[in-house]
Amino acid sequence: MYKKVLLAADGSENSVRAAEHAMAMVEHEQDSHMDIIFAVDGDKSKSDVLKYGDSNVINSKRKAKLAPIETKLKEKNISYDIHIKHGDPGPAIVKFANEGSYQCVIIGSRGLNQVQTMVLGSVSHKVAKRVQCPVMIVK
Repeated sequence: MYKKVLLAADGSENSVRAAEHAMAMVEHEQDSHMDIIFAVDGDKSKSDVLKYGDSNVINSKRKAKLAPIETKLKEKNISYDIHIKHGDPGPAIVKFANEGSYQCVIIGSRGLNQVQTMVLGSVSHKVAKRVQCPVMIVK
């Protein structure tokens, strides 16, 4: 279906579900590749530094959150790269997606109700509005 897909993931249950859909979209395509972006906001980054202190430990903890997704990708023999970016997740994902030549961006939905979405906004909504390729939001 697609050869080059971007998956926005943070290790949550919703992002694991999104990863399963992303894998289904690329697993039967020859020469397919999936990039995974994990966007870390400033507050989380600061708290990680205060909690762990060592950047190597912080990076390994972040990659550990993506381990279930990485395991499934290896099992299915799907080519992938992981990119950890810093900044507000919505704009960071949009910038990364628009700089790449992706055929589709896949992201999990956090499940906010309409009032929460209106007040807080949602990363998936921001991505869907601003990315220049098709976006799949997985509930």
